[in-house]
Amino acid sequence: GPCLVLAGAGSGKTRVIINKIAYLVEKCGYLPKQIAAVTFTNKAAREMKERVAHSIGKEKSRGLIVSTFHTLGFDIIKLEYKHLGFKANMTLFDEHDQMALLKELTADYLQEDKDLLRELVSSISNWKNDLIMPTQALQSAGDEKYQTFAKCYERYVNQIRAYNALDFDDLIMLPTLLFKQNEDVRLKWQEKIRYLLVDEYQDTNTSQYELIKLLVGHRARFTVVGDDDQSIYSWRGARPQNMMRLRDDFLHLQVIKLEQNYRSTQRILHCANILIDNNDHVFDKKLFSNLGEGEKLQILEAKNEEHEAERVVGELIAHRFANKTKYKDYAILYRGNHQSRLLEKVLMQNRIPYKISGGTSFFSRMEIK
Repeated sequence: GPCLVLAGAGSGKTRVIINKIAYLVEKCGYLPKQIAAVTFTNKAAREMKERVAHSIGKEKSRGLIVSTFHTLGFDIIKLEYKHLGFKANMTLFDEHDQMALLKELTADYLQEDKDLLRELVSSISNWKNDLIMPTQALQSAGDEKYQTFAKCYERYVNQIRAYNALDFDDLIMLPTLLFKQNEDVRLKWQEKIRYLLVDEYQDTNTSQYELIKLLVGHRARFTVVGDDDQSIYSWRGARPQNMMRLRDDFLHLQVIKLEQNYRSTQRILHCANILIDNNDHVFDKKLFSNLGEGEKLQILEAKNEEHEAERVVGELIAHRFANKTKYKDYAILYRGNHQSRLLEKVLMQNRIPYKISGGTSFFSRMEIK
């Protein structure tokens, strides 16, 4: 039946999904091709596929669907394109294609204003994620700007369809609307995917939640793994309240909490729990660790961002001098890429070698060069 695994940070959620897939194949008689595991990044999907193959063997995992939401959506569209009114070999527009088309279509409305264009792209994305079509967008537009945006949205939808093309947000919206409107197609896919697993469930938006609901149907055989305390994508349409919707829509939902953290010491988790207590919760949980108390956490207070960067680098230099360590023994974590500039500047001033992991150095970015 329906199952929600509330997995705190570092509690082994990926292992839970992999073991669940192994259990479904080895103990419940599911064929791998009847199981779909959906996650948010291609990297996570690749890793999961490799770990499942390692767990139950390549042969046993052959045919298993492990993909991102968008890849699954595109696969559905490619197989059902006739029902959606497309011709074969659709084109997928990237952000640059989308921006170029909107710039051309809205010149009379927006006068090629870059800020307004960016805002329009964001509005169209939000409308699609919430399954709102141009007519509804126009009806609900509160002010003149959003009425203009809704008219631009309508032009865009008509033109992109004329090109036999779709954009990134269509990959979820179109299969969801198709399943809502066409029972035969919906039942076919419910028969094809007999068990659904979803990773990082707290990051799902409205259309992704609806797609999950339509795929599992009345059988409701699914496991979703998530943590509303780790939701960081509400700015791009993620709805942590989908946790609550799950409880309301599936009355027999089983909730399993993973509260043991295998990564951090108790002191770190104690501080994390204090911070997390301020969040709005659907389900309560408390992280704990068996790795001992650990070292004390030190909190630095700074007057501003410049002072913060100076203090961080100052602490690093002092610690290295006192402990005779190497620069490669240290890491600086920051919340957003915009924070790297000041840290890099102070590191350079102090002739401290560094490398940026998983991003581009501020001073190497194209616009800075």
